[in-house]
Amino acid sequence: MQIERPNVELIAGVDEVGRGPLVGDVVTAAVILDPANPIVGLTDSKKLTDKKRQALAIEIKEKALSWSIGRCSPTEIDELNILHATMLAMTRAVEGLSITPEFVYVDGNRLPSLAMPAHAVVKGDSLVAEISAASIIAKVARDDEMIELDKRYPHYGFAGHKGYPTKAHFAALEQYGAIAEHRKSFKPVQRVLAMQEK
Repeated sequence: MQIERPNVELIAGVDEVGRGPLVGDVVTAAVILDPANPIVGLTDSKKLTDKKRQALAIEIKEKALSWSIGRCSPTEIDELNILHATMLAMTRAVEGLSITPEFVYVDGNRLPSLAMPAHAVVKGDSLVAEISAASIIAKVARDDEMIELDKRYPHYGFAGHKGYPTKAHFAALEQYGAIAEHRKSFKPVQRVLAMQEK
């Protein structure tokens, strides 16, 4: 599937990582690639090995005209809900770019509030190089944060499941309770908090 590109030079791609996890920030990235400095191997970050993602993230940061990370904290997610928090994090990523893009491609079927023309692309992380680059940077950033959180709370297994709702995560939640970084509006966390209060 070919995506028809606008006739402008500065195009940003935006993607998010971490809507589904029970813990940590939802992390987004915005990237403006340099057409004169192409990067080989860009695709949906989920299709890449961890090693390949790490290498590409470094290359993207070196070669891109501009890149930026945006995020919303668990507290903001609990206040806004995950969809609105994701949109806000995407807006923050675009606003954080050192160069203002003329056009923005956003992964998915919804657009955040942006000051420039934008287009939502379903499965954009496989179809638009700029979104692929954003998905890679966001995933590496969030995974690194989960590994750091794992060092502080080793018994939760964050380095392995990255905060997603796995059997191991549920078991740790029930055994040890929720930590400050858990999203308290998410049902599995709500259940554990209710049990803790009894």
